[in-house]
Amino acid sequence: MSLVNPSDSLERQNEKLLRIAEALMRNVEHGAHNSGEAYAQFERAALLEKRVRERTLELERTLNLLHDSNAQLAQANEETEAARRNLADAIETVSEGFALFDGDSTLVMCNTRFCRDFRDTARDLRPGLPFAEYVERISRSRYLSLPESVTPEAWAEDRMRKHNDRRVMFNVRHGQDRWLQVSEHRTANGGTVVLQTDVTDIIRLERQERLKLKDKQTRMIRATLDHLDQGVCIFDENTRLIAWNEKIGTLLNLPARRLHLGASFSGLLELVEQAFRFGDTAARERFRDWAERDGLRGPINFELTRDAAMVLQVFGRGMPDGGFLFSCTDVTAEREAARRLAEVNEMLEQRVMERTLELEDALSAAERANASKSRFVAAASHDLLQPLSAAKLFISSLADRSTDPHDRAVLDKTESALTSAEQLIDALLDISKLESDGLRFDIRPVALREIFGRLRDEMEVLAARKGLKLRIIDSALTVETDPAYLRRVVQNLVANAIRYTASGRVVVGVRRRGATARVEVWDTGPGIAEEDQSAIFEEFRRLDTRASTNDGLGLGLAIVERACARLGHPLGLWSEPARGSCFMVSLPVVGGAAPARPVSNGPARPIGLAQAGLIVLLVENDPQLRRAMTVLMESWGVSVLEAENADTALDLLQDLEITPDALLLDYQLGAGLTGTQLFGEITQRMGRLPCAIVSADRSPALAEACAALDIELLSKPVDRHRLGRFFDAVARGLLAAE
Repeated sequence: MSLVNPSDSLERQNEKLLRIAEALMRNVEHGAHNSGEAYAQFERAALLEKRVRERTLELERTLNLLHDSNAQLAQANEETEAARRNLADAIETVSEGFALFDGDSTLVMCNTRFCRDFRDTARDLRPGLPFAEYVERISRSRYLSLPESVTPEAWAEDRMRKHNDRRVMFNVRHGQDRWLQVSEHRTANGGTVVLQTDVTDIIRLERQERLKLKDKQTRMIRATLDHLDQGVCIFDENTRLIAWNEKIGTLLNLPARRLHLGASFSGLLELVEQAFRFGDTAARERFRDWAERDGLRGPINFELTRDAAMVLQVFGRGMPDGGFLFSCTDVTAEREAARRLAEVNEMLEQRVMERTLELEDALSAAERANASKSRFVAAASHDLLQPLSAAKLFISSLADRSTDPHDRAVLDKTESALTSAEQLIDALLDISKLESDGLRFDIRPVALREIFGRLRDEMEVLAARKGLKLRIIDSALTVETDPAYLRRVVQNLVANAIRYTASGRVVVGVRRRGATARVEVWDTGPGIAEEDQSAIFEEFRRLDTRASTNDGLGLGLAIVERACARLGHPLGLWSEPARGSCFMVSLPVVGGAAPARPVSNGPARPIGLAQAGLIVLLVENDPQLRRAMTVLMESWGVSVLEAENADTALDLLQDLEITPDALLLDYQLGAGLTGTQLFGEITQRMGRLPCAIVSADRSPALAEACAALDIELLSKPVDRHRLGRFFDAVARGLLAAE
């Protein structure tokens, strides 16, 4: 229980506590026997006094805070009221009508100028008025001037539709030709501010300026018409003259008294017909019908002539108001210039025709010369290859028989010189074919590993002789190209890299780029300067002037460029001096990789081992080549039956009644007979025999014919190693048959 009543005031509670404390003190002083209990009561009294003091302080702080809050609230109310008065004073000073609507489209406040011109509704504008009701009262105001076709309800509906936009601005007419510009703006809290500005003076000023502008435009049009070099007439919708310039009277030869405001079109047309002639008989009626037509007219133009000495170009066009205008331009000088130009053109065309005929004759002569050159190169190559092949075979026979190192060295140099001549003839023949319009390619899928395998066998020996490392990376891709020309292109690039690389290595590989395979030939040679990278593809152009003819003739890259261009294979080059070069040929990829064909690894045993004892029928119409091949084959232990032509060969076989082990037939035997035809004749008589066709013809057609017959094709000059491999295969076939 409590010693004091909590509901008493603080003063009453303090008074009670003081009395309790005095009574306790008296008891302590006069009641020694009860000293312990009195002391306890004293402690309670002291504790109660402390609590009373703390609560008194808390109450005083609370009262102070309450007094401060009341003071701040009073100050805020005063400031709010002051701000409202200031805002009201501010909007009252605005020279425009001002009204503020809250987010619920209810009027918050407005100044006295707002809707002042609508006196029958201004008294109803009080805070709390909905925006829709404000619009409805304005629409029914007798001071609002609406167009005849617009009702108050339609205007109010359109006004509410505009209120939904964030920014609105339009003009309202009221009273006697007065105008208000009304604009609405949205506030940040979704409210709306409406401003009404009197724009009567501005609109009236615009009207005056518009009238001035029209008058100024009229003067400008008159000045423009008089300044024009053409004659101009303007007619209204009733075909009456309303504007013209002096030039029209001069051009049409019209008297000044007939050119007046309101003159009829038909009257002027009759005057024009007396002095001028229309370009055609229908032009006059067409012009009259066009001028008298109702509605919008399209453009029209025609010519008028006078005594064949003056030509006028007339151009007419309709106007949106139903009127029309037409202009006349003196084009006499232009027509005379056109006539003279036509005469000059005719003369030039005649000269061009004569020069064209001359050029056609020259072109025909050039084409005949080019065809003659191609035929000459092909024939000369064939005629040169015949003795060259014989010489190489004679040299090979001497080399097999000679044991003197000095003689063998001389023979090797002689064979090297003949090989260089053979390469030159092959290169010239290739260039001649690539420049021929009748060249046809054998485009088909080709396995790159098949091309690389043969090149590896041929080029590793050349690289080893120079101490270079040749690496050809096989590829499983199949590309679409001509296999013979692709092999020649890559062979030339690799041979060129080996030829000009003194040390290091040559690498051949393929990079796949989507549907394209790029064959790359890298070397560690001297590199090619940027200014020389175009010149290296020219014929007989070598950057290394110290190289001998045995190091190349400067035709390899020319053949590569022409072959790639004719095949449509992009050719690229990267090179940096002292670092090396890379030639790149891009080819289209098709399908998967084709299976590789078996390739022979090196020459067969060349001298008198498996070939010894073979009987071979040799048919060659060139005596020297026939003798050279006979000497070479006999040095290998082969028995040779020689014949000059097909008839001699058939008679020889019939007389000897012997079946040879193999046939070695020249392709061009004379008398219209070919080696393949002779092979067919012998096959009918004796059955199928191993056969090789010897020819200088390197056309794809012959290669396809030999492939179809499954017989060997040896190109002239005959390579002794390929010939040895052919006889080795024949000997193995005979041993297998036994």
